[in-house]
Amino acid sequence: MKTVYAIPNCNTVKKALDWLQKNKIAYEFHDYKKKGITATVLTNWCKQVGWETLVNKKGATWRQLTPDIQASISTQKAAIALMMEKTSIIKRPLIEENGKILALGFDETDYKKALK
Repeated sequence: MKTVYAIPNCNTVKKALDWLQKNKIAYEFHDYKKKGITATVLTNWCKQVGWETLVNKKGATWRQLTPDIQASISTQKAAIALMMEKTSIIKRPLIEENGKILALGFDETDYKKALK
């Protein structure tokens, strides 16, 4: 079973969920706000795509950080601590199955290749 890691009120996530439903792809939804995320899961993801890819530096959560905090996020360890504290900073949605990332963000072309 695929798991969609995200927050429900994100427009990108809504587009992705609509696409999954339209294409009859079953999934479980993991709400970061309610369930959080573990360092173990984040470390696994970092091994697959790198922490720089997981930290969404284009979003409001990143922009709200002070320049000092932004500058301090220069290692995987620091990034994981930040992602655990502020889950909204994780690029979303992240779709995983059996510990393997299938998709990150929403791109219909990528979804057609990775999820069908």
